Amino acid sequence: MDPIDAPIDSSLNVLIVEATLTDKAEPQLIRLTRSQADRLTGRFGTVPITKATVQILVDSAQVVRAEETTDGRYQLPADFRANVDHVYQLQFTLSDGTHYQSTPEPLLPVAPIGQLRAQFNPASLTSTERLNNTYSAAHDFYVDFTDPAHQANYYRWDWIDWESQPWCRTCSQGLYQVRDAQGALLEDCVPANSNFFTATFDYPCRTLCWEILYSHDLMLFQDAYTNGQSVKSLLVGRVPLYSTDPCLVEIRQSSLTKQAYEYVNQLDQQTQHSGGVAAGQPALLVGNVRNVAKPNEVVVGYFTVSSVSSVRYWLSRSDASSIAPGLFEALNGRGPVDEPASNLAGRPPTAVCVASDSRTPNKPQGWRD
Repeated sequence: MDPIDAPIDSSLNVLIVEATLTDKAEPQLIRLTRSQADRLTGRFGTVPITKATVQILVDSAQVVRAEETTDGRYQLPADFRANVDHVYQLQFTLSDGTHYQSTPEPLLPVAPIGQLRAQFNPASLTSTERLNNTYSAAHDFYVDFTDPAHQANYYRWDWIDWESQPWCRTCSQGLYQVRDAQGALLEDCVPANSNFFTATFDYPCRTLCWEILYSHDLMLFQDAYTNGQSVKSLLVGRVPLYSTDPCLVEIRQSSLTKQAYEYVNQLDQQTQHSGGVAAGQPALLVGNVRNVAKPNEVVVGYFTVSSVSSVRYWLSRSDASSIAPGLFEALNGRGPVDEPASNLAGRPPTAVCVASDSRTPNKPQGWRD
């Protein structure tokens, strides 16, 4: 089914689907949100869709259910992964009984990554991509691979970056407390007693902790002119110079169907000029998920199934010649602020590294001490 553009107005209430199944041993996630415009400002924001019933239909026969782990985040069983030559369909029902389903999507094989290299580029990021509107340096990643012959192939690249994170919690208008007044474990920010307390303090991690960062730019390729040939030094990712500390980068080379490629390509062209769905672009790109009862409802997003070839690369950053903001400042736009020293026992405390999609206390496979 071809994607179409739908006009947008300030009162539009839009369902957004983010779902990609892969053949890797990794969490298989479906995210459901709703993009809504503020009635006064017209600006867009998103809210999670909770209490939905979500499942994957495999080969029109097997049903695999997903569980809601956090608001709007639905995860398939830990041992589930897609397989080549099978067909998958996303189905979900909202709490009000509205039923949605995607078109059936096959898993197509992907060529393996041959060689991978990184090159420091002090001017890699454009004026709209620079960290804190200032820092433009990044490491550009290039791949070599051999495209299979006698078939059309469509590729997408993304990356995951693990950075050492020394700061684990920020408390505004309050203080971090390990335990409550009764001695029970709390590990949370507690509002200050004073109505005039407006300070913000940052608390260091109690254990090793890693920030997990993801690529935002879309890197796509089709083999119309390279079918069956070797592809050399193709730029597939740019990892910003968050800091000069080493980091671990996973480059992921994924397969797409022709229809998914066309959708993502159009999405890339739109977001380059508009800032994305939540920012409120002139049109919303409708994908392959439909309201079963009302097919004309605008549903944004594309359910994709991808085979993934990935390589983890230890990026020493020893070749970096530019100034970096440091990870904390890169993510927050300011430096960390310590809670002032105190004579009180245990003040200031350290904070726990809470596992999430963007942070982990577990050493990533491939990390070098």
